[in-house]
Amino acid sequence: MGDGFTEIEQNAWGGFLGVYGRMNRMIEEDLQSHSHITHVEFEILLRLSWNENHRVRIQDLAAESVLTRSGVSRVVERLEKAGLVTREEAPEDRRGAYAVLTAEGAARFQKAVKAHVAFVRENFLSKFSDKELNQMSAFWKRFEETE
Repeated sequence: MGDGFTEIEQNAWGGFLGVYGRMNRMIEEDLQSHSHITHVEFEILLRLSWNENHRVRIQDLAAESVLTRSGVSRVVERLEKAGLVTREEAPEDRRGAYAVLTAEGAARFQKAVKAHVAFVRENFLSKFSDKELNQMSAFWKRFEETE
């Protein structure tokens, strides 16, 4: 191949990029249609909901996101204006801040996640057997372990 990839590498990488782009567009449309939130807003609410205290440092959200720290900060600002999160200063670091899920944010997230799980099952998970999902999970873990 003229691009430096072997055929199998091109199929694997190109397939990943194609599915990622298509799924990202579909997820965006789905979340907007039923919850009026963007995919990145949903991701922030998801990560906050996973935390026991529903509170995460903005820089930690950025480290786990596709967005930069300033990008996450802008999303948190939008969510704050919508009443879904609040921002608290980090007492251990005056320059840092926490995003905190509000009760309204938790309720909105619960509504969105129910529809989102159904969407993911229908449009992604249903395409694979349990054996393939276990294998896929192992692939993602292997990738995370090498970071």
